[in-house]
Amino acid sequence: MDLLSLARTVKDRVEAPITDALAVAKVVTDPRTPLLLALSTVVVTPLYRAAFLASASGAGVLQCLAVRPCDLDSLVEYLEVPQDRERLRVWLDTGVRLGELDVREGCYRLRSTPAKLLAHAGNDAVAAALEEIMRFHVPALLDAPRMLKEGRRFSLGDQDGTVIARSSLALQGMVQEAIDRHLERATPVRLLEIGCGTGAYVRHAARLNPRLTALAVDLQPEVALRAAANMAEWGLTGRVETRQGDLRTLELQPQFDLVTLHNNIYYFPEAERVEVLERARSFLAPGGRLLLTSSCQGGGNAGLDVLNLWFEYADFGGPLPREDELVAQLEKAGFTDVRAAGIVPTQPFRVFVATNGADGANGTNGTPIQA
Repeated sequence: MDLLSLARTVKDRVEAPITDALAVAKVVTDPRTPLLLALSTVVVTPLYRAAFLASASGAGVLQCLAVRPCDLDSLVEYLEVPQDRERLRVWLDTGVRLGELDVREGCYRLRSTPAKLLAHAGNDAVAAALEEIMRFHVPALLDAPRMLKEGRRFSLGDQDGTVIARSSLALQGMVQEAIDRHLERATPVRLLEIGCGTGAYVRHAARLNPRLTALAVDLQPEVALRAAANMAEWGLTGRVETRQGDLRTLELQPQFDLVTLHNNIYYFPEAERVEVLERARSFLAPGGRLLLTSSCQGGGNAGLDVLNLWFEYADFGGPLPREDELVAQLEKAGFTDVRAAGIVPTQPFRVFVATNGADGANGTNGTPIQA
């Protein structure tokens, strides 16, 4: 090598790090870079992780991996996607890079604490709540301005009734406490549950009162079918009839001692709620009672604020109720002795109890429900 070539080589080796350092400095000093890095750390990565967990839980992958680590072929078989082996691998490997999964010796396994907790059967309601948030709440936040421009609204079909029914059980403890406080135990009770979801609350009432009989109704056919299957599994088909139906069109005799609506009054438009409550009262025997539970507006709960947003943008239902407004609606619907109370201090979950007339006996006999 001649002296000129040697000089050029030394110059290039010195200038390369300087050039790299200048490039890095230029990027770092760009005012957009700190914002991008902050968003990535604080917002984007946690959002990606939550989306992956919701997807993996909804598909049953977390539950499958909680039993044992699985290789790619086993998961292909489990998910029944034989034609998409490579795309499934890419998705799983993304979960690994996000820190939710791990892979050892060719087998995927759960890694993060949230993944392990969501895979537990006892946390199914929480897993469903996460899926509800990612599938329904996030689009409400994301698409609201576009929907206004397009004149578009969410429909009941935009929800997955099965996911919503499971997710609603995240409030199971508070609803069960309401039932514990207000269900008669000493005498037979005829119960009508409107919007029965999985049927879990009917089962709880049936356990508390062995002489209780019930009609469990849900608007969505697939939810009603799932509830009926659950009743069969729980050995309650002799005491509980399950059917698909709409409260507004049900034809039933005024024979029930208790009508319950849990976490679903906002599925009815606000302008129709007095009529809906009148309809519910028409099914009660004299002296029968209504037990209604609902999360209400107020309290600064972000999750409820976004749920309220979803219903504001839906073509059915309406906003979450306000406690005082719902009390007034119950009274206008003809109920007496209307009371509202909380379960957990500071939580905007309320229990509403109202009576069909001031006088009259229940007149229960514990016979199966007749239409």
